[in-house]
Amino acid sequence: MPAIIVLGAQWGDEGKGKATDQLGQNTDYVVKFNGGNNAGHTVVIDGEKYALHLLPAGILSEGVTPIIGNGVVVDLEVLFDELHEMTSRGVDCSRLLISSNAHIIPSYNRLMDQANERARGKNQIGTTGRGIGPTYADKMNRIGLRIQDLFDPESLSFKVEAALAPKNEIFTAVGMDPLDPALVTAELLSYAERVRPMVCDVSLVVNEALDRGSTVLFEGGQATMLDIDHGTYPFVTSSNPTAGGALTGSGVGPTRIDRVVGVAKAYTTRVGEGPFPTELDNEVGEALRLKGGEFGVTTGRARRTGWFDAVVMRYATRINGLTDICLTKLDVLTGYDTIPVCVAYEVDGVRTEEMPVDQKGFTQALPVYEELPGWSEDISECRSFEELPDAARAYIARLEELSGCRIQSIGVGAGREATIVRYPLI
Repeated sequence: MPAIIVLGAQWGDEGKGKATDQLGQNTDYVVKFNGGNNAGHTVVIDGEKYALHLLPAGILSEGVTPIIGNGVVVDLEVLFDELHEMTSRGVDCSRLLISSNAHIIPSYNRLMDQANERARGKNQIGTTGRGIGPTYADKMNRIGLRIQDLFDPESLSFKVEAALAPKNEIFTAVGMDPLDPALVTAELLSYAERVRPMVCDVSLVVNEALDRGSTVLFEGGQATMLDIDHGTYPFVTSSNPTAGGALTGSGVGPTRIDRVVGVAKAYTTRVGEGPFPTELDNEVGEALRLKGGEFGVTTGRARRTGWFDAVVMRYATRINGLTDICLTKLDVLTGYDTIPVCVAYEVDGVRTEEMPVDQKGFTQALPVYEELPGWSEDISECRSFEELPDAARAYIARLEELSGCRIQSIGVGAGREATIVRYPLI
């Protein structure tokens, strides 16, 4: 049985939640391996919308064991609020497991996010303000708090004091009130007994599941172009949403992975600051935004919109070793006479079909478009590739050719069932 990584191939918001949910119906375990509640996944089941932020999408599939891996940063307040909401809507959350090595987002790191953005002034990077970056920074600085620390009050108190002392100096310097370490510690300890039954060695659980022949899905937050190493730095997230992050964020080795699925929209969107070569900063982009419902699940922010970028897609295929692409929101493109697709960039008058080597080149990149025929037929009820209009099939074929990877499935609507599966993965 397969081990499958599902990740974003663009700048996020591609529909990873829906893709994970669909595959999760035939999966035994779903492991979230990076990020925190700065990401949002929307899943629509029988017309009912579920907005997930910290919980793995697999929690909506009966019989699946959802897991929060060590690569995730956990805001305990958000975790239990989300669990309460899901439980109140009839979702069984009793199977949730959390790595003892996952890092905790303390209240002072949410404030650090705000302080950092305030200090940057006009050079803000567009963080969600949820403490994600400061918590990963603490992790790298070896002053972070982990889930296992909740069960050692004395050690937790010492670690909070040590980590908070320099941060309180920063808060004071930017006009914010300092925090009392005793109160921060008490707040964290109030979650200890509630979270204890969920805590486990995720690496052991997942590897033993693979040994038994179980199907394991690794779910990524954010996306390739937001990767701290391979994204559009510094306008990136603080973790590795790429395929390598699935391994380090869950404790499995590369030889255990069978398929790597990149989720991509039939066009492109981005939230926050940073370069975006195909951006449509005009009425065409606004119309695409409204038609596609391009507003953030977590932040509510309007997403920037643009045409499909095959240069980015080829890059994502290479960086992640993609075996498959799950293309979403093809239905949004219905009604266009022609659909531009970016096939290359022009940088300083030179055409390139690959990502520029440096950030400056990417910022200055001008898209080179190829116009493909559009279609007017409603495709939302199509459930096989053959049912799609000729122009839609030609569009898919051209994207496959440009991306260097097969398109495994095609989303034609928001619902769980509104998907054309060309090549079953499970």
